[in-house]
Amino acid sequence: MTSRSTSPERTSRIVRRHSLAALDESDWKALSEGNPFVDWRFLNDLEQAGSVGKPAGWIPYPIADEDINGRILSAASAYLKEHSHGEFVFDWAWARAAQGAGLSWYPKLLVASPFSPVTGPRLLGSDRHPQAASRVIEELQRIVLEHGLSSAGINYCTEHDARLLDQAGWLSRYDWQFHWSNRDYGDFDDFLATLRRRARKNIRAERRKVQESGWTFRWVSGQDISARELELATRCYLSTFALYGNRPMLNAEFFRRSAASFSDRFLVCIASHADEDLACAVFWRSESTLYGRYWGSLDDTRDVHFETCYYQGIDYCIRHGLKTFEPGAQGEHKIRRGFLPVKTRSFHFIRHPGMHRAIAQYLKAEDQALMRYREHLETLSPYAE
Repeated sequence: MTSRSTSPERTSRIVRRHSLAALDESDWKALSEGNPFVDWRFLNDLEQAGSVGKPAGWIPYPIADEDINGRILSAASAYLKEHSHGEFVFDWAWARAAQGAGLSWYPKLLVASPFSPVTGPRLLGSDRHPQAASRVIEELQRIVLEHGLSSAGINYCTEHDARLLDQAGWLSRYDWQFHWSNRDYGDFDDFLATLRRRARKNIRAERRKVQESGWTFRWVSGQDISARELELATRCYLSTFALYGNRPMLNAEFFRRSAASFSDRFLVCIASHADEDLACAVFWRSESTLYGRYWGSLDDTRDVHFETCYYQGIDYCIRHGLKTFEPGAQGEHKIRRGFLPVKTRSFHFIRHPGMHRAIAQYLKAEDQALMRYREHLETLSPYAE
């Protein structure tokens, strides 16, 4: 696939690339709104470490709308996909339906942050340059039609993106995640005071059990992390995937690069017992948000999981004045620990008219089920008010 230029009278042009390295880092970063998972460094680290690429079934194909001086106005981290792994917006049923109808679902085009179910700008610059972002949408559609792909998807997008995609007629889909919000708490006890008695009692019991068992915790950043601690993060990540029989897409080189790239915005919370590091959780942060991404353990540490992944993160946010904690996808059990449902959005352009109609009908039924689910979630809130 080659780059496509716009007509001469236009004051901008669309370009297609085969690597993020072919696009200007500073322009890209200026449009990423501080979100680490669409940051040029994060996406480039994935490429350079081999976590994405043809062997991984995530073929980089970034698209940008540039002005006449080559400055990026809008862009999308697009990938040609040969499977649906690592997306967290599940379309396996659509793939099976396509196969049953004698159609191919793969390859497809996806705009996403690989392996990262984190809402953020997917049409970079859509807030400042909506016309340029609309041209990127048109280019995504053009690629699907030109190359006979089944579809294009845009996962975990912002409301700015959503408005433009609604206008373009893409199919809308949503789901629920569970996030924690800092209500200007002074400390962890201040947070607990806002909960109902039972929730407060359960959290204190979970934390006390871990403490009395002799576990200790420390945070290290990419700026200070040692080679041994990075090795622990990699081993713990791999252990989780081995436990569930899944293929790990990240590797030691990615974690090494990301720690160096993000410095104090890359964080690892390490759980130790009897002076031995046995478990950890990997986080990234922005100015306002903590993102929990990867957990793993070298021992049976169920209770330590909740402390490392949730309570330590809440404590960190309170100490550092962060407003939001996003601990990852799924997990209704997070509600009783103070995390509440937040809507996530994705959009889909389906080439085949019959598949488009079938998926639209599917999404209509799914929407109704998800609204009923939200009503159920509201009854589980642990907060006293």
